[in-house]
Amino acid sequence: MRRWGIAVGVVAALMMPAAALAQNTQIQGFGGLTFGDVTASTAFGGNIAVPLSDNMQIVGEGGRMTDILPSLVGTIVDLTPFDLHVSAWYGEAGVRFIGSSRHAIRPYAEATAGFARLRTGYTGFGPADDIVDTALTALDTTKPLLGLGSGVIVQGGPVFLDLGYRYSKIFAGGSLQGLLVGGDVSVNQVRIGVGFRF
Repeated sequence: MRRWGIAVGVVAALMMPAAALAQNTQIQGFGGLTFGDVTASTAFGGNIAVPLSDNMQIVGEGGRMTDILPSLVGTIVDLTPFDLHVSAWYGEAGVRFIGSSRHAIRPYAEATAGFARLRTGYTGFGPADDIVDTALTALDTTKPLLGLGSGVIVQGGPVFLDLGYRYSKIFAGGSLQGLLVGGDVSVNQVRIGVGFRF
């Protein structure tokens, strides 16, 4: 009987840190704005952060950047009756270093890697818009992406607010989108997210 008591005690002791860490798993949705070298546009998505320790998390994220054309090209396109844009659906994963879960304000920094699916969209030919847009889908391409980010999480109970900045580099060389955007794409993004801890 004593052995069973010791075994239960050991199992409970091993499970307590895992249960405590599981309470800090985070899921969130976010929206943001891109700026800098690319056309000012919107971005949205969601992510999940699973703790490895109180100060380190594995992060997975997916989202969409509405338009990553260079700002100069975007300005020129705005002066024409045509609309041309390059959007990017992306998925990435990486590691985040974050302040202690015992504090209401948790600053963080992260590094990620993944892939972006680039798609060129076009309107302006009138009746031929659908044909041109459909033809351009044959030129869609998937390219590697690297990202860096920082921000602060403000938490109260299970709900938290994430105010952050992300820098992403899409290696678009050798594609139609690479020609349109002038090679690799650097995207700056400010964002706000709302999520839950459990």
